[in-house]
Amino acid sequence: MRILIAEDDAVLADGLTRSLRQSGYSVDCVKDGAAADAALATAQFDLLILDVGLPRISGFEVLKRLRGRGSALPVLILTALDGVDDRVRGLDLGADDYLAKPFALQELEARVRALTRRGQAASAVVLRHGELAYDQVGKVAAIRGRMLDLSARELALLEILLQRPGRMVNKEQIVDLLCQWGEEVSTNAVEVYIHRLRRKLEPGGVKIATVRGLGYCLEKAADGARKAT
Repeated sequence: MRILIAEDDAVLADGLTRSLRQSGYSVDCVKDGAAADAALATAQFDLLILDVGLPRISGFEVLKRLRGRGSALPVLILTALDGVDDRVRGLDLGADDYLAKPFALQELEARVRALTRRGQAASAVVLRHGELAYDQVGKVAAIRGRMLDLSARELALLEILLQRPGRMVNKEQIVDLLCQWGEEVSTNAVEVYIHRLRRKLEPGGVKIATVRGLGYCLEKAADGARKAT
């Protein structure tokens, strides 16, 4: 689950980024409207947390351009502008939710969960691979009902593999999918994540295959099933 935060307050942006990453989300952060617009036009996200008072291009304009491209990406507006007219304008431009500053972090996280659930309504919520079940919304993985103790990076890596059944994913693709912009992660680090995830999955009969020169994939499950519930 990948979230873009467009917020020019460095302290607030850092706090939100840390909190959401701890909750298992992949988070990218930009500091102005032009960067947000460029990111939204070139990359895929599951949620946009958008400050209205951005430099270069306002949050309202970013939202207008996003909807003008036909995107249905869920958008949560964060702003110090809490007047009725401002809320109406944001909602009319296509925002899905509106949260005025200052706000409680717990409330923001609850709204994020609600919006990401809504955004996934048309897609699989629970991915299955044999005895393994992964809840994309709750960020929980279990084998035969037993919860797995996985880090945020391990959960993200597992989701990448589950979303590509039978397909090889190379290290470069994983680096691109796992890492937030501006964060250096090497292909050697990917090997470490794969090793840790493999060690936690194999006791439950779920195996990650490595094909030298090609990449990684989950070995075919015993029942060959990948289901959504």
